[in-house]
Amino acid sequence: MGSINPSFLHIGSTVGALLMALMVIFIRLKASDRPVTIRKILIPPLGMSTGFFMFVVPEVRVSLWWALAAFLAGWFIFAYPLIKTTTFHEKEGLIYAQRSKSFILVLLGLLLVRTLLHEFIDRYISIPQSGGLFFILAFGMIVHWRVFMLRRYSSLVPQ
Repeated sequence: MGSINPSFLHIGSTVGALLMALMVIFIRLKASDRPVTIRKILIPPLGMSTGFFMFVVPEVRVSLWWALAAFLAGWFIFAYPLIKTTTFHEKEGLIYAQRSKSFILVLLGLLLVRTLLHEFIDRYISIPQSGGLFFILAFGMIVHWRVFMLRRYSSLVPQ
């Protein structure tokens, strides 16, 4: 069984990240036309959590400290732009996410930062490990953003 050239893995992961970012942009633009519900807030991080199964593979595993640092970077740094650009409005008794013009720029900026960090980190750890770290970073970012959304949504829904 032959090995895969690392540069192909890097190109593949970058293209994959770009496609995922475009998919998120498309889904978010469509979602702003539908009312927000608790279920719609909670499903993305729950669905994403299945990605932790990648750590069953030994080549993907990283130290607990690195994983914690990635999660905290996602939680405290990368979630901030998403939180700042997420607002809700009420229409006919339903809560909708306000479409933000800066949301697309925020996501593309996060993708650029991810790509630049990827270049730096790949010098020190393997491509599967960096993929795992960026997954943990993204998970921290999404969880914080969705916790914010849930709190904001709960404050707007009549009791």
